[in-house]
Amino acid sequence: MSNKPDHETETKPDRPRVLLVDDYPDAREMYTEYLEFSGFEVVEAENGMEALQRAVDAAPDIILMDLSLPVMDGWEATRRLKADSRTATIPVVALTGHALAGISEGAKKAGCDAFVTKPCLPEDLVKEIRRVLDSTANKKARRSGKYAKTIG
Repeated sequence: MSNKPDHETETKPDRPRVLLVDDYPDAREMYTEYLEFSGFEVVEAENGMEALQRAVDAAPDIILMDLSLPVMDGWEATRRLKADSRTATIPVVALTGHALAGISEGAKKAGCDAFVTKPCLPEDLVKEIRRVLDSTANKKARRSGKYAKTIG
């Protein structure tokens, strides 16, 4: 029997892991706080290159990708994530301040599974994350039968 308190020994398989990629520390802090409050585990990255490494190391359930990033932009990072067999199946939600016509279509062509325009209310972002995760879980369940539980 472990001497650790229950909260330190229990695993939380039903707590989805989000990789949040944004170059603005204030935005990362705000979204991280709200996502953790909403029941998610959050891993952060501040540029596209860091996102590639974090995605491999942390194996997130979903990635929130700002498209305007230093070092490597979110467009290129998403293309590389989708081209890598280790990360290709992780859904990517584009999170950007660009609301211009055609941006969401371009994001989908780069491999993004969904698109959210900033600023957005944190609860709207959580709804979109859950929608994408539910959709992904349903697709995986149809293929493997592994995911019987939906996140909600």
